[in-house]
Amino acid sequence: MTQFVNGQKFKICLVSISLAKGGAERSCAILSQMLDQQGHEVHLVILNNEIDFPFAGRLFNLGAFKKKRDTIWQRITRFKKLRKYLKGHSFDVIIDHRPKNLYYRELFYDRYVYKNINRIYVVHTSNKNQNLTSKPGMFVKICNKNLMNVSVSQYIQKRILEKSGVKKCMTIYNTFNPGWNKENIEIPLEIENKTYILSYGRIDDEIKDFTFLIHSFTLSKVWEQNVYLVIMGEGKDKEKLIELASELPCASHILFLPFAKSPFPYIASARFIAVTSRYEGFPMVLTESLSLGTPVVSLDIISGPSEIIQHKKNGLLILKREVPLFSEGIKTMCTDNALYERCKANAKKSVSEFSMEIISKKWNKLLQNELQ
Repeated sequence: MTQFVNGQKFKICLVSISLAKGGAERSCAILSQMLDQQGHEVHLVILNNEIDFPFAGRLFNLGAFKKKRDTIWQRITRFKKLRKYLKGHSFDVIIDHRPKNLYYRELFYDRYVYKNINRIYVVHTSNKNQNLTSKPGMFVKICNKNLMNVSVSQYIQKRILEKSGVKKCMTIYNTFNPGWNKENIEIPLEIENKTYILSYGRIDDEIKDFTFLIHSFTLSKVWEQNVYLVIMGEGKDKEKLIELASELPCASHILFLPFAKSPFPYIASARFIAVTSRYEGFPMVLTESLSLGTPVVSLDIISGPSEIIQHKKNGLLILKREVPLFSEGIKTMCTDNALYERCKANAKKSVSEFSMEIISKKWNKLLQNELQ
């Protein structure tokens, strides 16, 4: 077992909604691998029985106890199981990746589930209601009892946590999986040998705004040069988006693919990755793509992209959510070969500060400082 950093080893419990679908869940799975490689004893607790991402450590799957008709008494029983598990294992620290959107639920975690156990909360989103509940003034008091509150971007730390009164907070960026380029997975026939723009993630249009992307792609007219738009993932708005695309003149050049546990081959073969989210915390699709040498075109949403993208060096950062502006960015990245080759050449080295080795050391240093 490779260990990046020497130091005391701890018993750590990671808590997540699941190990599937989203960037927060993917980052939790990767953190389990990093901490395990550091030599710590790692346990994971997931609340829903959804597992897509590889992880390390011992899994306690509370979601496996759910029944089709999930009553309040069944939920209480699961909380009791969780409390018993946490007490029985005497963890040095809990690292909690859940969204924090309901104050009284978080009060329950504070007063009962996590009582007398060291905690670190990880904040994955710039949506304040998703990380400080609807009662931020009251919830901040809970956060200030934590060992640390880790944000995944400087924006979240400075503009949300510190501004709201959270005293102990720091930024540790999400990392990417360095093993992806060793995976031998073939891309599906429908995109093989095609030039395509890729956007992937949970298909929730209120957050990801694929509608904006589809309209921008249509206006760019790159499809007239046989460039495709590929949207990959699953979610509640997929059928709505398929219907929207079917009514457009470029319908034959918009393809929808199912969720892929390992998106590496799709990313590596794409012309570039497009990000049009309304908000993020630290969009992992950007670092994942750049780490594989694939440039990016992203809206300059309030958290994340500006800390990753070097405009016209590893991608394009589009300053306003306007279809003509984003469509022009799409067209530029498809037609300006000198710009494209420059961004492609710079892509991998531009995300070196987000490597697993560097991020692993930051997590280990945090644990050594707070727990010794």
